[in-house]
Amino acid sequence: MPDAITLTGLVATPPRHLVTSEGLPITSFRLASTQRRFDRPQQKWIDGETNWYTVTAFRQLALNSNASIEKGQRILVTGRLKIRDWENGERTGTTVEIEAESIGHDLAWGTAAFTRSVSTATIEAATIAPAEPSADEFPSEIEAAAPADEDAVPVPF
Repeated sequence: MPDAITLTGLVATPPRHLVTSEGLPITSFRLASTQRRFDRPQQKWIDGETNWYTVTAFRQLALNSNASIEKGQRILVTGRLKIRDWENGERTGTTVEIEAESIGHDLAWGTAAFTRSVSTATIEAATIAPAEPSADEFPSEIEAAAPADEDAVPVPF
């Protein structure tokens, strides 16, 4: 069973996007994650060690990540952790990889505008299915939004 992990950090490299010969979209980038703690005697934040991860996304997540993520942005990543040892001649090392299941901007540091993407499977299904649902399936937005009482004040969520 693969290990699941959620990380926050900075996108450290520009995302690299490619499509394999089989048509599989892949986007990858390096993520720098530094733990911080507040030192009470000094009354300031102290940076700990920085951990480096290679984040890889596939299919629609790869397409959306490539269009949305830029170097320097703070993000959250959830995915499967993979740790691999490597050897290249006299050099050896360990690579820590995250196969991403979801990626998003860290809204503690800024704002974002969401745009829903339409996958090719959705487009194909739309050409087969009726374009709009019948009135029986969904009430119209105007009817659903109309208050029952003219003097009623809408309550924000």
